[in-house]
Amino acid sequence: MDKYNSLAANHDERVKVSLKNLIDLAKAAAALQLRYAGIRAVNNGDYLSPQKGRGMIFDETRLYQPGDDVRRIDWRVTARTDKVHSKVFREERERPLFISVDYRSTMTFATRGVFKSVQAAKLAGLLAWTALRQRDRIGGQIFNETGCQELKPLAGKAALLHFFNALVKPRYTPVADLSLDKVLARLLQHARPGSQVIILSDFRGLNSNAEHHLAKLARHCDVALIQINDPLEAKLPSKGRYRFTDSLRELLIDSSDKRFALNYQQRFQNRQTYLQQLCRKLHLTWLSCSTTQQPAEVLQTLR
Repeated sequence: MDKYNSLAANHDERVKVSLKNLIDLAKAAAALQLRYAGIRAVNNGDYLSPQKGRGMIFDETRLYQPGDDVRRIDWRVTARTDKVHSKVFREERERPLFISVDYRSTMTFATRGVFKSVQAAKLAGLLAWTALRQRDRIGGQIFNETGCQELKPLAGKAALLHFFNALVKPRYTPVADLSLDKVLARLLQHARPGSQVIILSDFRGLNSNAEHHLAKLARHCDVALIQINDPLEAKLPSKGRYRFTDSLRELLIDSSDKRFALNYQQRFQNRQTYLQQLCRKLHLTWLSCSTTQQPAEVLQTLR
């Protein structure tokens, strides 16, 4: 019986996140630094995210180091000493972090690892723990097809737990026909200028209206898109006939059909290219995360 309970618990953790799961992420989050403005994205292309909103306080002048922004050269000190010096600035604390988490039906899926929704929750948990350690305010948005819950960014452990409880048991405000572009329109209303905004989703349904909202959001906030995919979405398994079901519908796929398999793979790649080009155009940070990856390892690139 104990072995059965253990197997059942492991299965539950793959399909649904618990408060304990999120609290246990504290140790893994200790190695992360949430300073992604200006970082380079992974997996095809290096996209730079411009820094916006947070106040900068002058700290000191020091000798120029390779990689310093030439716009921060202190020309007066350079002229006086005949050696190039750079100005160093210190960022103000308590910047709002707004984490948007997609719990739509397409996220309750995986063939390996954990459900995409569980991976999104774990990524959100790690980001929230990191924000707490860095004394940033934590807020968020959790949504599915029928409703949305927004949480005002607040500081401290109470805000962290409030966000975790919402990830485990969202209290959606009902919204009719809630598409991704409508979610992003709501995000525009709730994310204050100068916020860090991180959207965790598979980005199904991203259309021109959604692009427009992302562009407006990026003008006033640092925005990162973390796309979550299952390996099956990128490539069909080896030759064979496979049946998939969501308990309501069934789909039969024959992967021995080479043309079908190649078209399937190409459609996924086209979607990836589209999203990457959009991020480049709007100066957004982009990351890709598989359902089989360790979320903390993915977020290492946000240093």
